[in-house]
Amino acid sequence: MSTTGSAGAAATEANGAAATGGNGAGALRRPHVIVLGNEKGGSGKSTTAVHIAMALESAGLKVAVADCDHRQKSTARYLENRLAWAKRHDLPLTSPPVVVLEDGETDRLDELIAGGFDAVIIDTPGRDSEIGRAAIARADTLVTPINDSFIDFDLLGQVDPDSFKVTKPSFYSELVWKARQQRARADGGTVDWVVLRNRLSSLEARNRKRVGGALDELSKRIGFRVAPGLSERVIFRELFPRGLTLLDMAYVSDASVSHVAARAELRELIASLQLPLANRGAQEAVA
Repeated sequence: MSTTGSAGAAATEANGAAATGGNGAGALRRPHVIVLGNEKGGSGKSTTAVHIAMALESAGLKVAVADCDHRQKSTARYLENRLAWAKRHDLPLTSPPVVVLEDGETDRLDELIAGGFDAVIIDTPGRDSEIGRAAIARADTLVTPINDSFIDFDLLGQVDPDSFKVTKPSFYSELVWKARQQRARADGGTVDWVVLRNRLSSLEARNRKRVGGALDELSKRIGFRVAPGLSERVIFRELFPRGLTLLDMAYVSDASVSHVAARAELRELIASLQLPLANRGAQEAVA
């Protein structure tokens, strides 16, 4: 079992404030659970997860992060890099607590969710997994980043090769459907599914239009919203070793017009999630 921090320690960290703060009630509130899900690597899940987490924390919310890919650990490593860089250069950078989970650790996931946080961000593996399915079944918001191509679209649905019309949903859409049913049976809750279109500059305009049409068609059939994601930029790969995000522009010495454009995309992304908790504050944090 690989861990970065402890779910119990992370939960204890927030319990005192949650039990006595807010409206003064002693009962712990349920956080808003945001799950990054896509059974395909290279879609930007970890980058998106860290940026959402830091945007919410910058808005003053108590945030925890769960990385459910115990082998790759990209999200956990991102936040570890952040703390290491801040310590090396004596910078006032904060980072939410993060735990690494694997199959068979659903109880630890539930412990984290019950820990008194305002929001819990969960990054799932780029493959089918027990812990990934459990995370989706506990989601309030499911975020699925996909690259703007039919290769990634195939994760959600299949299309006719001549007309490019959707013929049927694919395996991941069926998995989400089952998870939504499980969530409804468990507590009557619903899962708001948001598919983020990561813009690829190399993709020809006609193909972008076809992918967009297929997404719009499929969204009406299986119930998700389509929102703008992040462009493919070298800057995101350069931020990772230092654990920096687009909210840390003061510490990016070689900031460029690309960074400014990417920050505007992040602001649009946060707004499109339509989170019920401090959405306005999170947008202001990115402004």
